[in-house]
Amino acid sequence: MDKFLLTVAVLPIAAAIGGFYYFEDYPQWMRVIALLVAVGISGMIALQTALGQTAWAFRRDAIIEVRKVVWPTRKETTQTTMIVLVVVIIMSLLLWALDSILAWVVRALTN
Repeated sequence: MDKFLLTVAVLPIAAAIGGFYYFEDYPQWMRVIALLVAVGISGMIALQTALGQTAWAFRRDAIIEVRKVVWPTRKETTQTTMIVLVVVIIMSLLLWALDSILAWVVRALTN
């Protein structure tokens, strides 16, 4: 039954996509709204399947986990960004120095 419902759920989207291009004389906002309604109908049909229920539960759990995230303050973000920039500059200078030394050694050996 789930496979049948998932197949039926695809039909409104396919019809809406076809209608989107068939009725190109109508304003685009109307065609987009019709497409969104078809996606909503397809979603409601798909939610009746076991796969749809699993996907909905995953979405709900993901929202719960996002609410648990502790976001850094503006000060913490600025400090971390500055530390990263300083480390990048230091590492780029070290790599430039190493590259210069190695280029000098290769030049000395090949001349």
